[in-house]
This record gives sequence, C-alpha cells and structure tokens, in this order.
Amino acid sequence: MPQRRSHVSSSVEQSELAEALAALRAQIEAPVEFPPEAIAEAEAASAPTPELDLRDVPFVTLDPLGSKDLDQAFHLERTGSGFQVRYAIADVPGFVKAGGALDAQARQRGQTLYLADGNIPLHPPVLSEGRASLLPDADRPALVWTFSLDADGAKTDFRLERALIRSRAQLDYISAQASVDRDADPHLALLREIGELRRAQEAERGGASLNLPDEEVVLRDDGSYDIERRRPLPIEDWNAQLSLMTGMAAAELMIDGKIGVLRTMPQPDERAFERFRRQTEALGRPWTTGRYGEYLRALDTADPLTLPVLEAAASLFRGAGYITFDGVLPGGDLSQAAIGAPYAHATAPLRRLVDRWSLAICLAAAQGDPAPQWARDSLAELPALMQESAQRASRLDADTINRVEAALLQPFVGQTIDATVIELRGEDRAAVQIAEPAVTATAPVPAGTAPGSTLPLRVVEVDVAEGTIEFR
Repeated sequence: MPQRRSHVSSSVEQSELAEALAALRAQIEAPVEFPPEAIAEAEAASAPTPELDLRDVPFVTLDPLGSKDLDQAFHLERTGSGFQVRYAIADVPGFVKAGGALDAQARQRGQTLYLADGNIPLHPPVLSEGRASLLPDADRPALVWTFSLDADGAKTDFRLERALIRSRAQLDYISAQASVDRDADPHLALLREIGELRRAQEAERGGASLNLPDEEVVLRDDGSYDIERRRPLPIEDWNAQLSLMTGMAAAELMIDGKIGVLRTMPQPDERAFERFRRQTEALGRPWTTGRYGEYLRALDTADPLTLPVLEAAASLFRGAGYITFDGVLPGGDLSQAAIGAPYAHATAPLRRLVDRWSLAICLAAAQGDPAPQWARDSLAELPALMQESAQRASRLDADTINRVEAALLQPFVGQTIDATVIELRGEDRAAVQIAEPAVTATAPVPAGTAPGSTLPLRVVEVDVAEGTIEFR
C-alpha cells in the first residue's frame, strides 16, 4: 500500500515550491505545446479497420488509478493443462503516419514526461488519452499478441494480428490487488497464477527483477505537495510479466527477420558484483551463494534493511540502451541481462517512441511482409533519440524530487535530524534516508561510516528554487 510522506503544508512553502516547479517546467529542453498542425492531424487520424473482430473477448486494462493513456489490455483463459494469453496493444503505428506533424513531434519528445502538476505527453491527448487509448466500452483497433503457454507457463507458440477489440473494464492496481486478496475475481486469480509461473520462468533464465519502491511527487487537492513512496504491489509484477513476455516475443520476431531494435543491458562486471557483495555484508544481509536474481527474489519485503539492499543493487542494473540492425545481426550477446533473454520495448507506444517501430516491424514479420520502408529508413536514429529523451526524463524526475524534498526540509533548518545511510559515495559522503519527513539526500558522513548505520545530521540550509540541501 502507498506510504505517504510528510507534505509541504504552509502557504509560503507551497507558493515557493509552486514557483520552483513552474520554473523547472519552463526550463525543459523539449517541446511542451503541440503545434496546430499536429493537433489537427491527431484529431483526424484513423487507424486501418481490422478484418479480425475480437470485440466479444472481454479484455480489461490494469494501470495506476486515474490513468487515461491506456496502452495494454489483456484476456486470460485456461486451455487444458495450459493457458492462453491475449495481450492487446494500442495501434499507434496505425494512427501516426510517418513524415507527418505527429511523427515529427513524437521524434522530438521521445517519451511522455511526468511532472508534479501533470505531464508532457508524447502524443496530443486527443489521441493518447482518447482515440487510440484502450478505454473501456469503446471499440478500438489494436495489435493483439496471442500466446499459448504450457502448464509451467512456458511459451509454446504465439501470433500477432491487427484486431478490433472492446475493453470491458479499467482496473487499477490497488483495487485489483484487494480483489485478488479476497479471491473475488477469477480472471485476476488467473493473472496471479500465470504471473507467478512467469516469475519462475524468469528465475530459470537467470533474470532478476529489481522492484524498488516507486517515488512520485503528488499534488494534493489543497495545493500542497507530497512525495509518495511505496513498494510495487504483487499484481504489478504479475502484470509486468505479461509485458516482458511480449517484449521477448517481439525480439524473437525481429531477430528472426534480421531487422529491428532491441533493448539491451550488459551483465554486471565482477567489480560491480564485488562491490554489491561488500554492501550486503555491511548491511548484515550477505549475498554468499546463487545468482544475484535468486538473492534479490529471496529478500524479505518486511525487513527494514531490504530497501538499502535494493538501493545498492541498483548499481547492477546500469548500462541499458538500444541496438538496431537491418540485414545483419549485431555480434555479441543480444540479451537484456536483467531479463535473461533478448528483449524489445513493444508494449507502450502511447508513451514511448521506440515501441511504434517495434510493433510495425513485428506486425509485418508476423504477416510475412517486409518491414515498412519508413521504419527501415529511420531505424538507426532511434538509439540517439531514446537516449536523449531518457536523459531528459531522468533529469526532470531528479530535479522535481529535489525541489519538493528541499521544501519538505525547509521547516527543519537549524535542527538535527536522524538519517540512515543507504549507500556510501566516496570516503566522506553517502546517500541517506530520513524517516520524517521522509527524504532521500546526499550528506557528509564521518570516515568509517557503514551502510545501514544511523547518524544525526543538522539541516544547515535549503534552497527550494535550486533543490539543494546542505547538511552538517
């Protein structure tokens, strides 16, 4: 369940923070408003009418509460000793035409950016939250992956088709998890069963999931701000397993066709593993045997030291990128190390640029057709476009949280506050976690300080406009 942090409450603090966040929005090096021609194109856009009609299949969507840009819908059923999974993806390749104003805007943006007071979408909301979104009780064209799984959850066959679907319900994680816990929904119970089987498949592949708590700035109805930090619910992981399975199938199609774009991440080197081992020993939760994925899966979520261990493990999940190919497969290992298999981004085309290319190439391959020429011509541009947008999103997330955390600590200037050391950063600095108000920051620490230890810090100065905090 969500754990709400202390919030910025006084009118002076709220005003100062609102000004800082508005200034941050103005500094974003990306288009914010859509030009009239892009909006007009979005309002007039229409995807091809599919020949396959799956509106009798009761698809549902599962997303954070209040989401409107619904990329995926699923339907699950038991088939003998195995299962059938239908996973429908919004038909963005059908709506967005290459070379148009929408396409140009999407390439500049790369992905949807999320701010404290809203978002800067990849596509105009009339498309991303309306005509292309898999909203309930609305007929929508979609790209539908159909998977056959055996009794162990292993994929035995799959296909990809363009189809007309109609979602029956828009579910959110919290209420859906409550329904699973009460055994109130057989369809969600099947999601749990398949999700757990796919987690076991991930373990066999040597994959590793890093389920760090989500950290999000939330604007309250009274105008104050919170930073909400919560652990992902089990149902989020089960749902993610459907997306991961789809991404691996997309990679398989593109590798077989020798054209596509893969999401890659190298295996951590021995130096990174050794550093992580030392950190787990310092925290009293030593990793001594087995693969690191097995170790992470075995951590007790109720253990207060699990969070510092997961924070330390984040250093193992670095170096992700994209690789493209056309005609000749690139040399070396094509796997995404955390997944343990080749993988492609192909399930979030409303919010991420690269997925449109993946889906268009995969659909052509599934139909026995050559890849669209527009996708082939622009394929090599994707890694740089996605890297730029990822860096922009990362900076925006960090800058937003830094400003809210500075505002949270403003009333504590001159006071001493206890903090737990999460990770050492050099000989005399560390990432620390403050419990109340719950803030993560970098602070000076005495020589010899160990991760997991608690020490008092004096809040010397904060600058909300810059998002900086000075401790002693």
